[in-house]
Amino acid sequence: MAESPSSLRRRRLPPLAALRAFEAAARHLSFRRAAAELGVTPTAISHQIRLLEATLGLALFVRAVRRVALTAAGQWLYPALRDGFDAFERGLADLSPQTGRKAVTLTATTLFTARRLLPALGAFRAQHPSFDLRLHASDALVELDGGVADIAVRYGAGPFPGLVSEPLLSERFGVLCAPSLGLSVPEDLRRATLLHVDWTQPSLAPDWRRWARLAGLTGLAVDAGPRLTDDGHGLQAAVAGHGVVVASLVLAAPEIEAGLLVHPFGPVIPGETYHVAATPETMACADIRAVRDWLRNSVR
Repeated sequence: MAESPSSLRRRRLPPLAALRAFEAAARHLSFRRAAAELGVTPTAISHQIRLLEATLGLALFVRAVRRVALTAAGQWLYPALRDGFDAFERGLADLSPQTGRKAVTLTATTLFTARRLLPALGAFRAQHPSFDLRLHASDALVELDGGVADIAVRYGAGPFPGLVSEPLLSERFGVLCAPSLGLSVPEDLRRATLLHVDWTQPSLAPDWRRWARLAGLTGLAVDAGPRLTDDGHGLQAAVAGHGVVVASLVLAAPEIEAGLLVHPFGPVIPGETYHVAATPETMACADIRAVRDWLRNSVR
């Protein structure tokens, strides 16, 4: 069989380590998170990216204090490398023995499962009719090497020890209420009932005290009003017109789109990031990658 032209030429590529470092850093938009994923130091990631930039003669990142952004050249290069590494991963996984799973179990918090996963489940079944996806809803952390679940949606800054992960979407919190309350400016909160949700991690809580400080609204009775132990109940109480709640704009999207809740004014409290995570061995399997890709495309 005659050799193809591509087999006769020598590929002129930068070092693979530099390409891997760039792809991970571009995906996370963080040298620190890229380093955690690849098991090296942030300094090593920075060195590899500078090597790649020197090889190409192009700047790939705009570096600022505690953050990086892609240049136009970086934005062009990233999807090509991402798709290439995904293809490598699929090819290598197809050579590996399959686990024989008849179903994949995905774990996430109760509210995330109800609000973001269940509405997208039909799309997954249409794309992958050959195996089942089981949803495990739990507000308790589920270890992924204990047989309960295969893959998870995790909330937090990461990295997650023993797991590989990638960002899915970022959380945002804001004021939500029923349209019938007629709130239009922050000062209207002085005549409204404030609803409170007790978080298991108070330091992460998007509470009224934190919101009022961001809004510059002084004198608001930030501790007054009913207290609830579940954020889903907080949304239900707001829909019923019982008061105003600071809650997830991401997870309240169905009620906002249906007009049951409104977000009448800011500010918005930035939250942490939802990640898709699994053990390195599990993430290499084709069925787990199918779930990951479904999450990438459907849960936004």
